[in-house]
Amino acid sequence: MEEKKCLKWYNKIGYGSGDIAGNVVYAFLTSFVMVYLTDTIGLASGIVGTLIAVSKLFDGFTDIFFGSMIDKTHSKMGKARPWMLYGYIGCVITLVACFAVPTSLGRTAQYAWFFIAYTLLNGVFYTANNIAYSALTSLVTKNSKERVQMGSYRFIFAFSTSLLIQAVTVGFVEKCGGDAAAWRLVAIIYAMIGLVVNTISVLSVKELPEEELNERDTTDEEEKYGLVQAFKLLVKNKFYLMICGTYILQQLYSAMIGAGIYYMTWVLKNKNLFGQFAWAVNIPLIIALVFTPTLVGKWNGMYKLNLRGYILAVIGRALVVVAGYMGSIPLMMAFTALAALGQGPWQGDMNAVIASCSEYTYLTQGKRVDGTMYSCTSLGVKIGGGIGTAVVGWLLELSGYVGTYAVQPQSALNMMQFMYLWLPLIFDVLIMFILSVMNVEETNAKIEKEKEMGL
Repeated sequence: MEEKKCLKWYNKIGYGSGDIAGNVVYAFLTSFVMVYLTDTIGLASGIVGTLIAVSKLFDGFTDIFFGSMIDKTHSKMGKARPWMLYGYIGCVITLVACFAVPTSLGRTAQYAWFFIAYTLLNGVFYTANNIAYSALTSLVTKNSKERVQMGSYRFIFAFSTSLLIQAVTVGFVEKCGGDAAAWRLVAIIYAMIGLVVNTISVLSVKELPEEELNERDTTDEEEKYGLVQAFKLLVKNKFYLMICGTYILQQLYSAMIGAGIYYMTWVLKNKNLFGQFAWAVNIPLIIALVFTPTLVGKWNGMYKLNLRGYILAVIGRALVVVAGYMGSIPLMMAFTALAALGQGPWQGDMNAVIASCSEYTYLTQGKRVDGTMYSCTSLGVKIGGGIGTAVVGWLLELSGYVGTYAVQPQSALNMMQFMYLWLPLIFDVLIMFILSVMNVEETNAKIEKEKEMGL
């Protein structure tokens, strides 16, 4: 029986555009908040890193809370759309606050200002908005193909927005004056763009009536399990632990690439190169994503594709190191693009790998915990992102870096090279190793075959 279609093309594009709003916050914050605080406001990178790490401890536990609140919501707009709409208003205020630390305040007050604004943005408003946005995929249609299409549109908008934010922000701030007021103005402009697009996205779709959403079929008759029991099941799943480790390493990798703004500014002596390197990272990723479905079919699954992709990524990052010490910026960009091309397939099929990982729990434990599988992995992403940004701050502090100095000590320059050239290579090697033993598809097939044979 053919599934009922619920969405028009403009509903899918409207929904996907919501990730413009999301990445106006996420890409801008993760790429530039550290350099704004250290180089413009003059805060110590080590203290900032610690505050971000502490903030993430709160942030990591709010996913489950807001997911529960969305489930309990009953309104004319539906369950998720009110949280997505009103949550972003808080995002606007707190994003601007993160880039509007008053220069007239004392140092302690400035740290407190940033910590409160950053924690409210990440742990409350952005989480509420983003969880609701993700939940809409299952609330506006029950058609599996439409859900996949919604995710595809969202992914395209997400990468494109991240690319533009990274590419234009440095020059944009310079044109606005390059000082604290310039960062505040840019934050206000980005936040307003995000607010408009988020509102359009909310209004572009309509949630299905609850009675239609709650219609059950035979596939839904599984027993419900509490969070603690579900978590215990996840911990018993070796592939789940591998995926969490991979997610954390990816976030650490991204944090070091984001720290490239320091490398470009102080080592290469041209901060505008950060935007050019953003193109070298994101365009190959998008190209790889286009071909990922075809390659998965050609190589009969995701394992070979992901492993071969990361072998290419490791080779690319190793060559970036060589080119970096040669002082060749064109070669660095070329090899950066090569590495990104290798990382693309895993970015595109990781959700499918998680689904296979969930199937492994069902095959070995006889119980399904699909939703918890995805929500707990997002926890890994947040923890990894927080640790990554904190590590950048700690390493800079350890090296003697002071953002307000006109000249940095050689120890700081050496640390920037280590962070941007060597650490991404190390993280890619670790991810490659994990992917080499994460053949969950083959394991599931073996278990199913043994069950069929009665073993």
